[in-house]
Amino acid sequence: MKIKFTWRIWLLIIFLIFSVISIVNFQGFFENGILIKSVEQNSTSFEQGLRTGQILISVDGKKVKTIEDYTNYIQGKFISEENVKTIIQTNQGEFILYSNKAPQIIVSEIPKTNLKSGLDLAGGTRALVQAKDIKLSADEIGELVDVLSNRLNVYGIEDVSVLPSLDLEGNNRIRVEIAGATPNDLEKLISEQGKFEAKIANETVFIGGERDIASVGRDAQNARIESCGASSEGYSCRFSFSVTLSGEAAKKHAAITDKLEVNSTSEGNYLSEKLDLYVDDKLVDSLLIGESLKGQVTTQISISGSGSGEIEEDAYETAKESMHNLQTILITGSLPYKLEIVKLDAISPTLGKDFVKFILIAGFIALISASLIILFRYRNFKSSLMVILFSSSEIIIILGVACLIGWNLDMASIAGILATIGTGFDDQIVILDESRNRSISSLKQRFKRAFAIIMGAYLTAFVSLLPLIWAGAGLLRGFAITTIIGISVGVFITRPAFSDVVKGIES
Repeated sequence: MKIKFTWRIWLLIIFLIFSVISIVNFQGFFENGILIKSVEQNSTSFEQGLRTGQILISVDGKKVKTIEDYTNYIQGKFISEENVKTIIQTNQGEFILYSNKAPQIIVSEIPKTNLKSGLDLAGGTRALVQAKDIKLSADEIGELVDVLSNRLNVYGIEDVSVLPSLDLEGNNRIRVEIAGATPNDLEKLISEQGKFEAKIANETVFIGGERDIASVGRDAQNARIESCGASSEGYSCRFSFSVTLSGEAAKKHAAITDKLEVNSTSEGNYLSEKLDLYVDDKLVDSLLIGESLKGQVTTQISISGSGSGEIEEDAYETAKESMHNLQTILITGSLPYKLEIVKLDAISPTLGKDFVKFILIAGFIALISASLIILFRYRNFKSSLMVILFSSSEIIIILGVACLIGWNLDMASIAGILATIGTGFDDQIVILDESRNRSISSLKQRFKRAFAIIMGAYLTAFVSLLPLIWAGAGLLRGFAITTIIGISVGVFITRPAFSDVVKGIES
C-alpha cells in the first residue's frame, strides 16, 4: 500500500485541524477558576461589575478551583442580617461587595469544549407562541422576535433562544427556549403584553419603549428600595427609580401640566391631577406631581411603586421584583401583539444526559459493527480501519461547524449525526465495491462511476431534507441541518479523500 498525500487528503486534514480548534475551549485547560454563568440584574454583584463569562479566581484571597471550593467559602459567611465585605477576584479585575446575602450569581465549571447543548440536553422550557386572534406575516414575526428577545435579555435570563417558526401549513409562529426556566416562569414572561402608559387626567403623557424613554436608572444611585414598614397586609416596601424622557415626551408633559391647578396640602403644594401609571390597562400606581413641574419641560422624572408581603423580607423581594419588571417594560416597550402559548413543554436535563450516554454507546457499536462487516466482506483490515477513521473525521468536522456557527446540539441534531454515519458507510462501501469492479479496466472510470452514484444519492437526500427545516414548527430543524452539513462534508471533503486512500490500498 502506497498512499500519496494528495490535495484532497490535505484539504481533509486542514478541515480536521480547524474543527478541533473550533471544538476545544483552550480556556478550560489553561484558566484556573470557575465560570460565572449568570448574574442577577439589579443585584449588588451586578452593580459592582460582575458579568456573565468572567472567570472567578478567588474569594477573599482564597483560590477557587472548583464549585465545591466556592460553595465552601461562601457557606457560613452570611449568617446575620449585617452587611459583610466580600472580595471577588476574576480574570477581569477585583470586585468588592458589601451585602448581607451571598453573591447572586450562578457558576459552573469552565467547559472543556465549545459545544453547546440544546434544550433537550441542558433542560429547561420550550414554548410555541403565536399572536392572539391575528395571523402575522414573516416581517411582523421578525419584529416580534426582536422585541421578545430584547425583553427576555433585559430580564437577565441566561441561555435564551427566540426563533421564528414557519410550519408546512404556513403558520408563522415563534419558538422560545429557555434553559433552566420552569413552564410557569416562561408563561408569565410572554403571556403579558406589557403595555405601559403614564397618564395625567386620562391623557397619555408617555409610553414604554425607545420612542418616549431615553434611559431608565438601574444602578444603586438611580434605583432603590426606599422604605419598608408595617401595613394592613403585613409589610410594605416602596421603591423608586429615575427615568429620562425623550424631548417630545417632556414637551407633552409640560403642555398637559401647564393646564392644571395647584393644590396646597399639609405635605406641600401639588398639582390637581396625579401621574397615573398603567400596565396592560391596569392602574398600578398614582404619583403626586410637585408644583415646580407645572408647565416645565423636564426630561428627568422619578417613578415609584410598592410591594407587600407577610414578612418584611418578602415585601422587600416583591418590591424589588416589581421594580425590575416595571423597568424592563419601560426599556423594551410593550409587545406589539398579545400572545398565546400554543404548546408548552418542560424538558428534564436528566433525560438529556441519559440520551447522550445511550447515543454514544449506540454510535460506538454502530462503528464497530459496520467495520466488522466490511472486514468480513473485503478481507482487508486496512479498508475496515480507513472506514472507521473517515467516519470519525466526519463527526469531528460536523461538531466543528456546529461550534463555529453557534449551533446548539439537541436530540434531533444527534440523530442527524447518526444518519450521517449511516450514509457515510453506504458511500464508502460504494467506493470500495466500484474500486474492485473488474468489468471496468480503468480505476479512474470506476471512481467516476462511484461518485455518480454518491452524488445522485446526495442530491436526493438534500432535497428530501429541506422540508424538514420547517416541519413540526421547526422542531426537526436540528436533524435536517445537521444531516445536510454531514452529507455535504462527506460528499465534498471526506469521500474524495477516501477515494485517494483506496487508490493507494488497491494499487
